[in-house]
Amino acid sequence: MFLLLISTLGIFALRDTGAQSVTQPDVHVTVSEGFRVELRCNYSYSGTPYLFWYVQHPSQGLQLLLKYFSGDTLVKGIKDFEAEFKKHETTFHLKKSAALGSDAAKYFCAVSDTVPGTTGGAEHKPLMIKAFL
Repeated sequence: MFLLLISTLGIFALRDTGAQSVTQPDVHVTVSEGFRVELRCNYSYSGTPYLFWYVQHPSQGLQLLLKYFSGDTLVKGIKDFEAEFKKHETTFHLKKSAALGSDAAKYFCAVSDTVPGTTGGAEHKPLMIKAFL
């Protein structure tokens, strides 16, 4: 049995964020392998933003999990992750129905008001695995 532990390490800013920002309010979230996991992301932006979720595995670069620009508010990403854009709640929570041990990584929520691919600000959470014997 594995326990997936999500905890806060701090804020990661990619450029001056101005009036836009993102926060991931959970300090710790735990889930057993095979169970549903949700990483919350709240953003602050007056218009319709571009929203992103990235993952960074140990000793690797950032990998884009999914992105929202417009259209369908439920976004399907890689590795069975998905997020739903809720403009009135200003949220873009990352979800997965069954967490795996290979999901152990740092996760970054990001927002941008400019050209897709350049993020305005981001905050990250690591997803760690601890084995229980």
